[in-house]
Amino acid sequence: MKSDLIFFQLFESESSTYTYLVGDGLSREAALIDPVIETLERDLQLIKEVGVKLKFTLETHIHADHITGASGIRQRTQAQIGVSRHSGVTCADILLEDGQELSLGAKKIKIFETPGHTNTCVSFLFEGLLFTGDALLIRGTGRTDFQQGSAETLYESIHQKLFQLPEETKIYPGHDYKGQTSSTIGLEKKFNPRLGQGKSKDEFKKIMAELKLAQPKKIHEAVPANMVCGARA
Repeated sequence: MKSDLIFFQLFESESSTYTYLVGDGLSREAALIDPVIETLERDLQLIKEVGVKLKFTLETHIHADHITGASGIRQRTQAQIGVSRHSGVTCADILLEDGQELSLGAKKIKIFETPGHTNTCVSFLFEGLLFTGDALLIRGTGRTDFQQGSAETLYESIHQKLFQLPEETKIYPGHDYKGQTSSTIGLEKKFNPRLGQGKSKDEFKKIMAELKLAQPKKIHEAVPANMVCGARA
């Protein structure tokens, strides 16, 4: 990894959520991707220790399994909150859209709209690192059975956007439940059981339709809280 690149991968165990701190080592400008309210103090302490100016907190989507720490972090750092333009939230400072770029010093975060898990999903590309949220997981994908999810839309998002990136692009997902930390576009094209080996859209839709997953435990609490950027009443 480049010596002028700031990168930390952090984990919240209850929801198996990854939070990422990324930044430009020269300007010391940074962004925090998918903060969780329970780990807010941990993240703020890291920001202080690393000595960065937090410019953005960025959400990959409106989460159903945890409450974001974005509002609390904005209060303490003045970082701008970025959320999908399709989210309908009024608390965000930046509404993220496809092709948009955000600057951290001389470096850029590029936004890809990657709906399908939800209609609010975005992925972030920063210096060859791809933060996929719940769209593309390590040997998996996000589910597509709530929050305007669509297996057909997710298949198209991954194939038309993410799988078009160089195969060496490193993938950092929003969650992992098996202790894996990263993958690459090339590995997922080969080994992802839902998408790999050139699986067709119909094959993918059948796999997703047969998952029969339970609803996230926190969905009725998390979604309304995340529509206000995790602000406490």
